[in-house]
Amino acid sequence: MQEQRFPERLSRLPRGNPALIEHARERKQNVDNRIADVITAFAGSMTFVWIHVLWFGLWIGLGAERYPYGLLTMIVSLEAIFLSTFVMISQNRADAKRQAVADLQWQTVQEEDTQNLQLLALSNQILELTRAIHAFTQPTPASGADGPPSSEPTAGEQ
Repeated sequence: MQEQRFPERLSRLPRGNPALIEHARERKQNVDNRIADVITAFAGSMTFVWIHVLWFGLWIGLGAERYPYGLLTMIVSLEAIFLSTFVMISQNRADAKRQAVADLQWQTVQEEDTQNLQLLALSNQILELTRAIHAFTQPTPASGADGPPSSEPTAGEQ
C-alpha cells in the first residue's frame, strides 16, 4: 500500500535546483522583475521577429514615409536602446541565478567538509578502540597458558 503512495509524494516535490526555485520565487515578488521577465521573454521570441518583419514590410510597402525612413529609423533606434537594456537585465538575472547555484554548492561543500571531519574523528575513535581491544585480547608473554598452542611438542608429548 505504501509503495503505491510513494511516487505520488515524489511528484509533489519541487523539481529543479532548490537555489533556482528560491531565486524565481524572489523574482516573482517584485513587479519590475516580472515586467522585465515578460518583455525579455517576448523580445527573445520568433513572434517578436515576425511582428517586426510584418511591421517593416507594411511601413515600407504602404509608403508610411519616404526613403530614407527617418521616423522608422528613430523608432527602431529607440527600440534598440530599450531592448539592449533588457538584454543587460537578462544577463544580470542569469548572473544572479549562477550566483544562487554557486552559493548553494558552496554551502553543500562546507557541510560535506564538516561531515568528513566528523567521519574522520569517528574513524580514528574506532581505530583506537580496535587497537585497545586487540591489545587487551592478546596474550601476555608471562601468561603462557592463555596463549595459542605452540607448534613445538612439549616434554610429555615426545
